[in-house]
Amino acid sequence: EGIEKTNQEKAAYIYNVIDQSNGFYKGHAEKDSRSLMNITFTMSNADLEKTFAQEATSQGFIGLKGHRSVGGLRASIYNAMPVEGCSALAEFMKDFMRKNG
Repeated sequence: EGIEKTNQEKAAYIYNVIDQSNGFYKGHAEKDSRSLMNITFTMSNADLEKTFAQEATSQGFIGLKGHRSVGGLRASIYNAMPVEGCSALAEFMKDFMRKNG
């Protein structure tokens, strides 16, 4: 129960950024089918996604490139990922959108 609540909190940080981005970030899954472990999303173009992944890596966020057959971006936030990491990624996403949106 406690882990479930924590996982919902972690995912909410990132999904809230996606939902409030006015289309800058576009989630793959319908809201009622969203994963708490893998958050997949795209951006308006592949070049911007590459820039996002590069800048994220330089800030210490690794493994955000999406699956090779689907593309886009993917934040894997399994149980070992702390809440603070998801909050930091959400802040990075907001900052990236301010700079590039």
